[in-house]
Amino acid sequence: MDFILKYSEQLASEIEKVDFPHFPENLYHPLQYFLSLGGKRMRPVATILAGELFGVEFEKTKNTALAVELFHNFSLIHDDIMDNAPLRRGMQTVHEKWNPNIAILSGDVLFVKAYELLSKNDSNHLPSLLEVFNKTAIEVCEGQQLDMDFEQKSHVSKEEYIEMIRLKTSVLLGAALKMGAILGDASEENQQLIYEFGENLGIAFQIQDDLLDLYGQPDKVGKQVGGDILANKKTLLTILAKQDASEDETNKMNQIFKLSSDVEKVSQTISLFEQLEIESKCKEEIKYY
Repeated sequence: MDFILKYSEQLASEIEKVDFPHFPENLYHPLQYFLSLGGKRMRPVATILAGELFGVEFEKTKNTALAVELFHNFSLIHDDIMDNAPLRRGMQTVHEKWNPNIAILSGDVLFVKAYELLSKNDSNHLPSLLEVFNKTAIEVCEGQQLDMDFEQKSHVSKEEYIEMIRLKTSVLLGAALKMGAILGDASEENQQLIYEFGENLGIAFQIQDDLLDLYGQPDKVGKQVGGDILANKKTLLTILAKQDASEDETNKMNQIFKLSSDVEKVSQTISLFEQLEIESKCKEEIKYY
């Protein structure tokens, strides 16, 4: 795993070199603040690794990897606004530290900057890269909309949920790998195979993220514990709980979700989910993908 850390550190160094103006300060400082928070950088590292798999070195894949990372951070800034999330990576979100309007504009700049970096690729590869990138950007928006729509629905099936996280989260990992393969002149078959691998891995990561939201330590996951429960989000945990609960357990769950105390709501949800063995069931889904 040392090579992943190496590429992550190289990317962090390259992100610092991305040229952002200093004025207006309230536009550029927030996005630089957000980028400085770090993160796993799993998606851009995936682009580099896929390129390496097909014989391409870091220098040829770094701009595409950076484009993927900036796009991902753009989506996170906007997601945090829509989710009203107070924390990201253990620090204040941009809309909390500044305000939602500033966060929207700063995120937009990252989106445009991602295209600027992507456009630095040679003309032989750029059309294919743009095709993948544009399709993925739209799908991520579709996934986010479905996620918000689910908050108003009384019932969401496991299949609907998996499709939502496929669009919102996993297609970007698939695209990151595929773009690395494109730069390595991989066959269309291999491009598709590595894309599907990324999709499945992305679904597994998102289910793990759902688990960490409720069971993780705040100082390690960098987010509010039980944030999904408090936001009335439909995650695999709640979907499986409703699917497997008895009538009495369903009534209890409905009562818990109506609690006004955030602390009680989260603690009682954890207690009920333990009875229903939701954590182990989610881990089985992770293994499947």
